[in-house]
Amino acid sequence: MKTLNGKVILVTGASRGIGAAIAHQLAAAGAKIIVNYAGGKEAADQTVEYIRQDGGDAFAIQADVSKTDQVKNLFDTAIAHYGKIDVLVNNAGIMITKLIKDTTDEEFTRQFDINVRGTFNTMREAATRLEDKGSIINFSTSVNRIMLPGYATYVATKAAVEQLTRVFSKEAGSRGINVNSISPGPTNTELFTNGKSQEVIDRLASLSAFNRIGDPEDIAKVVVFLASDEAKWITAQNIGVNGGMA
Repeated sequence: MKTLNGKVILVTGASRGIGAAIAHQLAAAGAKIIVNYAGGKEAADQTVEYIRQDGGDAFAIQADVSKTDQVKNLFDTAIAHYGKIDVLVNNAGIMITKLIKDTTDEEFTRQFDINVRGTFNTMREAATRLEDKGSIINFSTSVNRIMLPGYATYVATKAAVEQLTRVFSKEAGSRGINVNSISPGPTNTELFTNGKSQEVIDRLASLSAFNRIGDPEDIAKVVVFLASDEAKWITAQNIGVNGGMA
């Protein structure tokens, strides 16, 4: 059953990893997909091609979500192409793991610019340009629920995203827009596994009730539900998608 027929969905950071899996599954559920990417054009084009090969409808738009003018152009181009945007999925983000004492000003600023300012920029645009009765799904992290050395700046950005989500749900509710965030746990993506030994990955997997880390598809299935009309009474919530790790 194609629960998202007729919906146009913008997924930021959709060229690879969780974002690409989300784009694929949203398209399989019947949505038309805007695949946003910052720099990986080849990967974004490949995501679009996979969707089209499966009978879906998608196209890619480059935009750095931390830049206000580029986000405006992202919305302009998407609406010019499809006529509307029904759902915004704020997946774009970066993670730099360093102890606070070793974190540079540039690393601190970069994470806040992309993870927080990027989410803020797209929600501000969506406030007036998303269709009535639309949906917004933001990305937080389950690492917010535990205390892992090296993740302080990253979890600070995601805590900010959760608060933006809660407040914006009240601001957008008058137009029937529901706004939620999800908190993945360790997930088998390049963003997560890069720089980690197998021993570290296995240790984190052991925190799950199922003794494994997540797959991007595990996350994507929850996004498909939150983008559907069946989830319209859910708003201002943060949903852990982590296999019981926290």
